Amino acid sequence: MTSKERREKEMLFIADEADWVEMKRARRLTQELNSVDRADFDKIRSIVNELFGRSDETTFVNPPFYCDYGSNIEVGKNCFINYNCVILDNAKVKLGDNCLIAPNVSIYTAGHTLYPDARNLGYEYGIGIYVGDNVWIGGNVVICPGVHIGNNVVIGAGSVVTKDIPDWSMAAGNPCKVISKITEDDKKYYFKKREIDEEVASALNTKSN
Repeated sequence: MTSKERREKEMLFIADEADWVEMKRARRLTQELNSVDRADFDKIRSIVNELFGRSDETTFVNPPFYCDYGSNIEVGKNCFINYNCVILDNAKVKLGDNCLIAPNVSIYTAGHTLYPDARNLGYEYGIGIYVGDNVWIGGNVVICPGVHIGNNVVIGAGSVVTKDIPDWSMAAGNPCKVISKITEDDKKYYFKKREIDEEVASALNTKSN
């Protein structure tokens, strides 16, 4: 099997020349992205759409941004990725619709064997990461290989996510774990026990109707 075939099967692999062609493409595009006029939103979107395997005009990335391949990143509608995000995409990284990624988030599909022999020969792996719809990932979060995050989830700042997180959960910590379920009672608050004002509440009701 080629290295790419092994990567796609989430097996151990050593990057070959074909992999490096893909990675060089990603490095050129991320260099362009990270040096573009930060106020040129149309150009930023154009570069991101060329870099990612799937995105659209509703996707926005605040540079700087770093990844290995780019083509393994699939992003849903209305997603926002904030400053200094790193995605090591040896395997697929899929973000659902309406995802918010705070600054300094690291998403790592890449890993190495626990026992050093294969590591020392240059073998690595990538295990896919999947994030559902309407997810907010807080600042400085690390998401590890193989993690699935459900729909309508909030991950607290500074968390290290090593295991799957179910739908409608507020999760935080190192290792990250569910702190509470998100319920209808949370709809009226925006920060702790600060209630959403009437103007915003009216806008929310209009949208839901």
